[in-house]
Amino acid sequence: MKTKMNTTEKMFAERVNHVPQSFIREILKVASNPAITSFAGGLPNPAFFPVKELEQCATQVFQQQGMQALQYTATEGYYPLREFISHRYRQRYGIDIPPEQILITNGSQQALDLIGKIFINPGDQVLMERPTYLGALQCLSMFQPKFQEVTLNADDVDDLEEQLWSNAIKLFYCIPNFQNPTGIRYSAEVREQAMQVLNRYNTIVVEDDPYGDIFFDEEELMPLYSYAPEKTILLGSFSKSIAPGLRLGWMVASEEIIRKATIMKQASDLHSGNLTQHILYRFLTAYSLDAHIKKIQDTYRFQRDTMMSCLKQYFPSTIEYTHPQGGMFAWVTLPEEITARELLDKAIEQNIIFVPGDAFYASDPDTQTLRLNYSNVEEAVMRKAMNTLGGMVAGLVEV
Repeated sequence: MKTKMNTTEKMFAERVNHVPQSFIREILKVASNPAITSFAGGLPNPAFFPVKELEQCATQVFQQQGMQALQYTATEGYYPLREFISHRYRQRYGIDIPPEQILITNGSQQALDLIGKIFINPGDQVLMERPTYLGALQCLSMFQPKFQEVTLNADDVDDLEEQLWSNAIKLFYCIPNFQNPTGIRYSAEVREQAMQVLNRYNTIVVEDDPYGDIFFDEEELMPLYSYAPEKTILLGSFSKSIAPGLRLGWMVASEEIIRKATIMKQASDLHSGNLTQHILYRFLTAYSLDAHIKKIQDTYRFQRDTMMSCLKQYFPSTIEYTHPQGGMFAWVTLPEEITARELLDKAIEQNIIFVPGDAFYASDPDTQTLRLNYSNVEEAVMRKAMNTLGGMVAGLVEV
């Protein structure tokens, strides 16, 4: 009697082999242990989730719009919510973005997936910041591009010009506001210079902006989108300002791109959750979003300051670190004698976790870097864990 061998492994699509496993998702499994102090996840502080307010909004939606909110809806998203986003761009930046150029997505992560489906053929060249958001690397890898990397700093954009001149770059993915993982923010000068350079090339700019609301010490800066709306895709999210469990974000782009993205989204999930869109819109119109964000800013600023003082007080002077003006992350470069993975192994023994920096590079990872999240760790816990971590670094340097 003949039997067929189990050939499931051979039947998987080729793209599966090109998507790296998320180190963050794996390490967050460890973070579920209450004894662990986690600097690993990009988690907003749950103390600011508007639980009671959203509960009241949900009750009102069920009482007044229950049948409508529980029905299928347009793929583009709940129109009043898109109008709110449009109005907010006009209010904050003076940018006129019609609701028709806004697509509601399941977090900005889905927007990245839609962009990959629209634009990337296998072998197309995609330019990423060095380092960059791990979730973007994971998502875009599915479409088998050839990644290039660029380093942007406060002084010049020469490396960007070189990359665009040397390679046929189809997409440039960037996080200008308090970048994940480094916490760096593009200056107004770099924004203008970068877009002047990009306007000379046939490259689509993907501007991911999940942290733009969470700024501490500086005035708001204009989005890259404002310099070249016809070739820029701007992504936003309610995950950091309201709650990630809502899974609601958006994409801003030209009508042509939104039309293509809508078709891709129809094929993917028909539409984002109609009920959650109604509840969120009710919250946004019943309460002050700016007042809510101000509370987050004040607390995250204090937590940032606590982490900065810990890095200065408890760590050897041979480390380097960013001083973020917003967002949720600090980026640390260790002395040459130590790798971040080596430090992580010892930290886990003391119930402390973080994300080694090598996970954030498309190629040639820097093994001396690591990302620390400060938004979801209380002061006393942070100081104790950072003291321990700094002692580990000092001990490894001396070995």
